[in-house]
Amino acid sequence: MFIETEDTPNPATLKFLPGREIMASGATADFISPDSVAGRSRLAELLFDLDGVARVFFGNDFAAVTRADATEWEALRPQVLAVLADYLSTGQPVVESDAQVVEDLIAPGDEEIVQQIKELLDTRVRPAVAGDGGDIVFRGYRDGVVRLTMQGACSGCPSSRATLKHGVENMLRHYVPEVVSVEQVEA
Repeated sequence: MFIETEDTPNPATLKFLPGREIMASGATADFISPDSVAGRSRLAELLFDLDGVARVFFGNDFAAVTRADATEWEALRPQVLAVLADYLSTGQPVVESDAQVVEDLIAPGDEEIVQQIKELLDTRVRPAVAGDGGDIVFRGYRDGVVRLTMQGACSGCPSSRATLKHGVENMLRHYVPEVVSVEQVEA
């Protein structure tokens, strides 16, 4: 199996592209530490077994792996490629059971605003963020504030706060006048 690699805006994260679907369309899985796997993904467990893997994210057609600060990609990249190629060739599922994203309760009267926000995120933001090896997940909306979680390569990326404030917030405020600001929340 041939797997391409791509740099991401986050220098600690590489994007691995096996040329096939990893997760069902629109689904993602973000494992922020070995403890977050908890039997949900054998592939994530195998990747965390490699010395130097700090985070694992699965998108539709890619895996984004974040290295620990003390680890260099020269040594880690071939190990990640080997684990991915071996595992994906077995045909086993990448994720056993998806964790549900916990969203804040939607206030009465905000349903239409939330629907507009989610549609904009799904059609304009998520595809671009996925291109950089990550995802952005809606967590809630209240009193004009949109709460979002950055995942994969975008989590911890030096430019993610600027992307949220100058890109996502400006776009949402333009199309949804009720939006006042965007804030990043951790998973």
